[in-house]
Amino acid sequence: MTGLLSKGVGYITGAGSGIGQYTAYAFAANGVRKLAITDFNPTNLQATVDELKKRHRDIEVLPIEMNCAVEADVDRSVKETVDRFGRIDFAVNNAGIGGAPKPTTEMPLSEWQKVMDVNVNGVWMCQRAQLRVMLKQEPISERQGRGSIVNVSSMLGTVGASIKAPAVAYAASKHAVMGLTKTDGTLNAPFGVRINALCPGYVATPLLHSHTDNEFMRPELEKIPLGRLGMMEEIADAAVFLSSPMASFMVASGLVVDGGYTAT
Repeated sequence: MTGLLSKGVGYITGAGSGIGQYTAYAFAANGVRKLAITDFNPTNLQATVDELKKRHRDIEVLPIEMNCAVEADVDRSVKETVDRFGRIDFAVNNAGIGGAPKPTTEMPLSEWQKVMDVNVNGVWMCQRAQLRVMLKQEPISERQGRGSIVNVSSMLGTVGASIKAPAVAYAASKHAVMGLTKTDGTLNAPFGVRINALCPGYVATPLLHSHTDNEFMRPELEKIPLGRLGMMEEIADAAVFLSSPMASFMVASGLVVDGGYTAT
């Protein structure tokens, strides 16, 4: 275990599975001992809690069932965290959905809106609630400041979706997360809150594994110079880096972790 995050309180959305779950494990491995985790699925959320307590007997975990697309849920989750732990120092807004990989001409408005509600509105509402807390609290240290927020975007927040996998709504939503991160990142940096984005490529989550043999995914995977999917641990480690004082001069940036996909 390292102590990179040992002096603060963590808050992670979408922590019941995938990248969010592994970010919770990485936060704990790097010193967080007060951690709020949220997810819409209470069973998955409890599984993350159980594993955290199995690995770290001294950790205090606050599980919160939450739909990040519902304003009242978001505000309640942040309030419960502050009521329990007094502050929020490291926030990771990870919860998101992929939506159907459809081109614009084939996408109903309802499907488009669902992706935007979770991936854009949800991230914005979480960040807004976190900022309202962080801007009022005292800094942990000069390098850490009043807090760090990491918004999980995607490599598709930096490039367009592939012709073979036309995830138009997803790519548009992740570009919006980048715009939010860059703008609020610059606006809040003078007040000691760092906001950055994490942009994963194709990662070996259970959901992606179920699609790797699909006709539209095979050519996508062949574009990765490293020749493999990313591991959830690798994305979680990047989230730890962005949250930690090691990234204290990073503001309004997008850290791309994609095995070289977007460089080709």
